[in-house]
Amino acid sequence: MINNLFNPSINLRGNLDPKSYAHIDNLQRLCLEHDRTTLKLELDYKLSRSEGKSRNLKVINEFMYYDDDLLIGYIGISDFGGEAIEVNGMVHPDYRKKGVFKTLFSFVKDEWSKRRTASMLLLSDRNSLAGQAFIQSISGAQHEHTEYEMFLQNDTKQELNSCEVVLRKATSNDIKEIARQNSIYFDKEAQEEDVLIPEEEERAGMIIYMAEIDNRAIGKVHLDISSNVGGIYGLGVLPENRRKGYGRGILASAIHELKQRNFKDIMLQVNVKNENALDLYHSCGFEVASTMDYYELKK
Repeated sequence: MINNLFNPSINLRGNLDPKSYAHIDNLQRLCLEHDRTTLKLELDYKLSRSEGKSRNLKVINEFMYYDDDLLIGYIGISDFGGEAIEVNGMVHPDYRKKGVFKTLFSFVKDEWSKRRTASMLLLSDRNSLAGQAFIQSISGAQHEHTEYEMFLQNDTKQELNSCEVVLRKATSNDIKEIARQNSIYFDKEAQEEDVLIPEEEERAGMIIYMAEIDNRAIGKVHLDISSNVGGIYGLGVLPENRRKGYGRGILASAIHELKQRNFKDIMLQVNVKNENALDLYHSCGFEVASTMDYYELKK
């Protein structure tokens, strides 16, 4: 452990550039190797979204703590639209218990106070002692939900049949329907203005697909192709179309699409209380790799 900081400084950014990305990714690799836990920083997605954008400090999403030229602490804000922002971060193993994370989090809270989002979700791997302890020290933080991160196992022997479900890339014309489905799946009112524009999301590596049968929407799914791991997010089937095998059809089609793009690793995240989805994912060859707790702070 380092006894004293040599030349500490704080770097605040609206979005990532390649240099910042490299510093954060190096710190992430070090922390993951040291702690054997999981982080949810969304670095590849953020870097893709920042391409072509100028430096903007009106909205700050990246909070970096340096000692001289070495990045020793980082917190990032992820805003996917909706009522909450997600916050996750880390501190270099040699620089812990020096107030680094506490200092960065004070900047995060100040930034949050300037936004209209009502909630902040603090993320921590269930097995991260430091992360769990920090969140427990924050007044008002309440457990909101827990998600499993699941990976498709290469040795799965089950043949996935896509049945009659067709995946169609969403466009800006689908925003109203996406908002409606989000309200149903997440049990929270979603506004059209909170929905990210599908064409912009695709340029950043997140493709939104409408799931259809006979040109009729029965659900949707989001595929993340921004990193070396193919991600399946936001998979949902409308209530009137459930228990008909359509969820399996959407999942099979999503897996097929990612394999067509040559992804060897495929993952998804699911609320631990969603037993129906868990049964489906297990039956299709997905296994739990880590557990992420979400704690909510409200204004």
